Formats: sequence, structure tokens, C-alpha cells
Amino acid sequence: MKASLFRQIGVLGAGLMGHSIAQVFARQGYAVNLFDIDSQMLSSAPERIRQNFKPYIRLNLADPEEVDQTLAHIDLCQNLEELCRGADLIIEAVSEKLEVKRGVFSRLEENVSPNAVLATNTSAISISKIARNAQYPERILGTHFWNPPHIIPCVEVIKGAETSTQVFDAVYELLREMGKKPVKVLRDIPGFLGNRMQHALWREAVKLVEEGIAEPQDVDDVVRYGFGIRLAFLGPLQTADLAGLDLTCLVHQDLFPHLDRSTMPSSLLENKVKKGELGIKTGRGFHDWPPEVTHRTLSIRDEVLLRLIDQVKASDKMTEPH
Repeated sequence: MKASLFRQIGVLGAGLMGHSIAQVFARQGYAVNLFDIDSQMLSSAPERIRQNFKPYIRLNLADPEEVDQTLAHIDLCQNLEELCRGADLIIEAVSEKLEVKRGVFSRLEENVSPNAVLATNTSAISISKIARNAQYPERILGTHFWNPPHIIPCVEVIKGAETSTQVFDAVYELLREMGKKPVKVLRDIPGFLGNRMQHALWREAVKLVEEGIAEPQDVDDVVRYGFGIRLAFLGPLQTADLAGLDLTCLVHQDLFPHLDRSTMPSSLLENKVKKGELGIKTGRGFHDWPPEVTHRTLSIRDEVLLRLIDQVKASDKMTEPH
């Protein structure tokens, strides 16, 4: 199987992730079928895509006419049958519930062509579990886009226990040719790559606050203004190499016994959830989020990320072997 065989893309779910994934493919000229069981969510997708383009246009990373060109490649479908018609690859972006996803894949298999590839955008659920009752588990894999998909380059391509190597390699190559930064997850493990590392950091961050070692803002600042700055240029293993693996090993021997090894969420986090302190959606979490702060943060987020990604790509070119 070759990446060139993917000509028409289906995206199931037009919510936070789905409409943005549809934008990614449509901007590259692919015909995209988009469907959501919520008709209002589906009908609002084009306007949300228009809004997604605004920081690109402000930074001269897209021309205004590119918005209409992208939308012209997206067909809003009225049912699952329309979504599947002609699709070579369908990416599911529905709620993070195993039984819901299994039901979706069962219905997709009833309607897609025999050679169509089915992908799930799950951020943590086992691909093998999703495909367990499928007729053709060899054509099911994970494609975990990071939010927001139209901006973040990385996509984790996850191989389920029965995923065909040909399918796995073809989807990886498709994403690479589109300008994404796909990474291969060769074994289907909980959290894949990114979320395992991200939540390990979050677990330690919450514990530092819970034990009164630091306030939330200081925990965030030591990441944002400390080691977090260099993470966009050097990954953790590159940083370890530069520091010296002998030094890294000594630090691990001294530090690891003191790190949090909880196997359940912290009581601080659970209590906040019980009190309805859920973060931006309720106005308070570890920080206070009045409407003006929330609006300002979200309005500049994409532009900041685009500027950072541009610098990361430039650094990659500078460090390539000549």
C-alpha cells in the first residue's frame, strides 16, 4: 500500500479535533467528507475553520483566498453512508469512550470500501481494544493529532496488535508528505508516547503543589521559563546526551526514589473536580480564569505556537548535516 492511494478522506466528528483535522487535509488539496451526528456542530464547522485561518493570515503564512479554497474541498455529509462514500481513509474523532468508538468502527466497516483504512484519533485508548471486534482489524490504526491539529505538527501513528505493516507505513508516509511530523508508535501501550511523558510531568507538578512545595504559578513558571524553553529545540533524550549520560545516570540514582509514583490521581486533583473547579470551562482550576484572561489566552495561543513552530523548523534546517 502506498500513500498515493489516499485520495479522499473522511472525518467522523466535527468538534474540537474533527473540524481541524478536516482542515489539515483539505488545505493540502484532498477531498474531505465531514460528518457529525450533531447537525449544529457540523454546520458551524466552516466558520470555525475560517477562524482557524486568522492567525495564519496575520503572520502571512496563508493568503485570504486560501480559506475559500480549503473549504471548497470539504463536503458536509448528512449521514454515515455519505461520509464513507469514496473514502480511502476515515479518521474517527468522536468522544473518548471505548464502547462508542467500537460501535462507530462497526458501522464504518459496514459502509466503507474493502480497501479503506480506518483510523482513530484517540489520545489514550488502546487501538487493539478498539479493533477487538472488528472484521478487518489489520486496516485499523491510531492517528493521534495534537490539539489544535491545524497547527501542531506532530501526529502519533500507532500500530495496533493486528494493524498491517503496509497500512501503518502508508499512513505514516501520507502524513509526512503533507508536511506533518508523524512519529511511529510501534507498540500499542496506554497513553502512547506523548501523553505518557506529559502526564508523568503533570503528576509530579500536582504533587509539588499538593505537598506545599510551590504555588501553581511557580510550578508553571519553572517549566515555561526553565527547561520548557529548550524542549522545542532539544528533546529529553537529546538533552540527556548533551548533559552526559554518566551525569544523567547519577542524577537518576539520587532523584528517582523521591519522585511521585502514585498509581491514582492525587487527592488535590480529585477534590478540585468534586468542587467543580475544572479549569477554563468553570473559571477556576489551579489558576483563576476570568473571561477576559481566558479570551486573551486563547486568542494569542495559536499565533504564539505558529511563531514557535516556525523557529523550530528553522533550527532543524540549521542543524541538518551538510
